[in-house]
Amino acid sequence: MPRTGVQTMLNRRLFARISRLTLTVVCAATLLSVGCSPQAKPGAAAGGGATAGAPKRLIFLTNGDDPFWDACNAGLQEGARQAGLTAKGLTAVMEKNNGTAQGQIEKLRQFASQSDIAGVAISVIQADNVAIIEEMKKLAAKGVKVITVDSDVDRSRFRDARPYYIGTDNIVGGRLLGAAAGKILAARNVTSGGYVQFAGFIDVDNARARMDGFKETVGAAYTELDRMPDGMEGARARDNVRTALVNHSDLVALVGIWAYDAPAIAEVVKERDVRAKTTVVTFDAQAIALEHMSNGLIDAMVVQNPFEMGAQTVRLLVAMLNDDKAVIKDMYPKLGSENGDIFTTGLRVIVPDEGSPIKQEDMPADIPHEFKTLSDFREWLTRYGLSSS
Repeated sequence: MPRTGVQTMLNRRLFARISRLTLTVVCAATLLSVGCSPQAKPGAAAGGGATAGAPKRLIFLTNGDDPFWDACNAGLQEGARQAGLTAKGLTAVMEKNNGTAQGQIEKLRQFASQSDIAGVAISVIQADNVAIIEEMKKLAAKGVKVITVDSDVDRSRFRDARPYYIGTDNIVGGRLLGAAAGKILAARNVTSGGYVQFAGFIDVDNARARMDGFKETVGAAYTELDRMPDGMEGARARDNVRTALVNHSDLVALVGIWAYDAPAIAEVVKERDVRAKTTVVTFDAQAIALEHMSNGLIDAMVVQNPFEMGAQTVRLLVAMLNDDKAVIKDMYPKLGSENGDIFTTGLRVIVPDEGSPIKQEDMPADIPHEFKTLSDFREWLTRYGLSSS
């Protein structure tokens, strides 16, 4: 081969080596500067959270899975629409816990490892669970806005774990249900006897407050015989009702504290044919519970407003992110005073269309609430495309 040909070949090989070396150096420098791996997808953010330009999340973490939360999620999405979250680079999503404290702890830890979370609203499954409290505080320390909704922390010990609460004033809700039960029993000439209260967990803030409130107002003539937890298991909830009926001969009332307790009580009362001698009062309004009321198996319900809880959650978290003091003052005008960090979303007393022994005038005038017949309440649900509340 001529010398010029050999030289040309050597030049080409040298150029190829220099090009490969240059490419390697550039790639290494790029990796060092952005902290990515050679396999990282375009736009991926460090920390495994969001991709570049993706919306930040406002997460609503429930305590378990129940149709109650479907109504809340409808409100969450309506709140997102009203707030124009998409234009703000935000999105609102609901994550349902598995009904255990450990499930909430793991979810909160997972949130702490993700970079696309701007706010968390949590319905605390155990008010005194220190591990849940610690994870809430860790999220807040990272700059995530953290509030409680529906079920709060133990306010006497852990109020500093969140700045605000949205939901029912649960002790007031319990008082309202107790007043309804007392009026129904008196109207039926049942002047004494015992009652049992049923809930998923009896140490959860909302359950404990409701049961305490009920006990305050049902009347001294009626004795609390037991508080029975079921661990959010439907079969166990029904078994608890059966056990209560067997264990207590002087039982005159059954009290459902969580949403699924209402159908559990109604089904067992029908199964055991004890409706004629048992008053049934419950919290919340699953679609099946409304059917049971329609069929004469439930005397009264105190119903919360989970739709409003969801809508107000978005409103508050956006205000916190924007440091919108006007909105926060509007929601919490007494902030700084006792219980000024609590935003209540209202209560309704629901009774059957016909045959109820109580009317609006029988209910306590000093407890704010709406009084509705079953038909009126169903019309309200239909207006918002809901089947339960």
